[in-house]
Amino acid sequence: MNRTEVKNILVSSGVSPDDYSLNGGLPFEAYCLEPRGGTWAVYYSERGRRSSEKVFATEDEACREFLDRVLGDLGRR
Repeated sequence: MNRTEVKNILVSSGVSPDDYSLNGGLPFEAYCLEPRGGTWAVYYSERGRRSSEKVFATEDEACREFLDRVLGDLGRR
């Protein structure tokens, strides 16, 4: 799985683009997937900080974790 596939799933699931970033950074209260020169990080950006950050060796692993977090949170809203 890659970021393009993740974006397609999020769009078809009706997830607001404000709720996530597929390029990392520190957006306001959003889930982030960040490429890091050979590794991939998944975290939640909140108040300028990264929380629950986890680093993966492959894009596929990171994308799956990212989707689990984002889509799992939708069920709680």
